[in-house]
Formats: sequence, structure tokens, C-alpha cells
Amino acid sequence: MPELPEVETVRRGLEKLIKGYTITAAHDLHPRALKPESIAPLKTINGAKFVDIKRRGKFLWFVLDRPQVLVAHLGMSGQFLIHQKDRPTAKHVRAKFDLSRNLRKRELVFNDQRTFGWVSVEEVSNGIPTSAQHIATDPFDPQFDRSETINKFAKRNIRIKTALLNQEIMSGVGNIYADETLWRAKVHPEISTADLSKKKIAEVIDYATEVMQEAIEKGGTSFDDLYIDVNGESGFFEQSLAAYGRTDEPCPRCGTPIRRITFGARSSHFCPRCQRKIN
Repeated sequence: MPELPEVETVRRGLEKLIKGYTITAAHDLHPRALKPESIAPLKTINGAKFVDIKRRGKFLWFVLDRPQVLVAHLGMSGQFLIHQKDRPTAKHVRAKFDLSRNLRKRELVFNDQRTFGWVSVEEVSNGIPTSAQHIATDPFDPQFDRSETINKFAKRNIRIKTALLNQEIMSGVGNIYADETLWRAKVHPEISTADLSKKKIAEVIDYATEVMQEAIEKGGTSFDDLYIDVNGESGFFEQSLAAYGRTDEPCPRCGTPIRRITFGARSSHFCPRCQRKIN
């Protein structure tokens, strides 16, 4: 599933390519493309102009020159692509937006092979769409409160990996960047947040910020063509991964083989020597 670095890469690409364009026609082309809670069909935003593209955690939304916004979640394999003559046409288009600006036309599509992603027309409260109201700020949000977030982690008594994945504590981190964060912090994924000092929790948050920033700079992580940016290009952070997906490969820090365990229906990759399960 695309995490914050991938969604931010998409947001930046969209900002450069479609900001200022007007939607001349919006089409939902699959029964699951439009979120059931959408307050209106896509065609109601015909004639709207893209004023800005914003993000919180893994949620993306298009600010329009009207009260409503167009919200999107990429799910497992969602992609926003600008159709270009020299690139293959997307094969799993679920929604399409015909755009125009100063007689220049573009076609933006929402491509989603596994159909877990969605788009939605929503209202906004305090600058945040309805579907993202419950989502916590992420470390790149101007409203992010590091001290408050440290306290949120400290008050829980759950595994630190589970806490990192909880989008209501701190948003944006998924399985890939949680494993990379804990490897850098030398913290075992099963250690409880109650057994970590606030200083160590702060360190975990800072490493999460660091690893996601590095991933953004490299365009995110692409293991296959399920994640590509708006130009159809892959990210290169996979080459920098130290733990995630490296089962039995040597730890870049100490050489011990990386282990993989499963809990909570998710896999976790860690170094048994660097990330010992001790308080």
C-alpha cells in the first residue's frame, strides 16, 4: 500500500501538472471508484478548477474553487496518471477527468488494479475533508505537535509496530517505513510502548520523519508497477531499505541475517541482534 512518501510524491507531481486546470468532464467508470459516502457524483464537479492539492498522512485531496473538495485514497494500487502519447495507456482506469487550461487539454485518470482505492466529493471542516477528520497529523504537517504525539505513544500499552501503524496517533507510516524506522532506532517491533521511555519514543518519531524524508527525495518505494508517480515512473527508495523485505539478508549494520515475524496479520522485518526484545 502506498505510504506517505508515495502519496506525497504523487501530490507534488499533480501540483506541478494540473494545478490551475479546470475539470471539463469527470467520469466514474467502475462501481467501486466512488466512495459510498461521497456527497455527490463526480459529474457535480464539472467546471471546477484545481486550486491546490493537499495531503494528510495517506489521504490526498484536490482543493477546488468551490466549497467541496475531491478526496482520494490510493488503497493498495491506486495511481493518478496523466495520459501521455509516448506512454502506454493505463489498463485499469476507474475514474477519468478531462482537464483544460488556456486551450491546453490534459487527461487525468485514476488507475487502480485491485480496486481498493477510491475518490469522493466531500465537505471540509477546519481545512480537512470529512473522511480524514479522524486522521492524526503527520510529521510534515505544519500543525504536527511532536510533544503531543510523544505523549500519545506513551499513553498506549501496545506493540510499538502497531502504534506506528495507527493513523490516529501519527499518520503516514505503513509497514515498509515502520520496519525501517524501528531498524534505525534499534527497537524490536514487539516491544510495548509502555516499556519505552519518552526519549526513546521521540527518537522513533524522529527516525520515522528521517526515513520518510529520504524516501520522498527518492520518489518513494516501488517493488512493482502498482506504485508509480503521475508520469508513470517508479521510486528508488527500495535500494536503500535496510530491513523491510530483506529476510535472511545480512543486516547492513552488524551482518546478522534479517528475520521476519508475523503478528497482527502483518509481517515485520528486523535484526535480532540490533533490535533485541528487551525493556
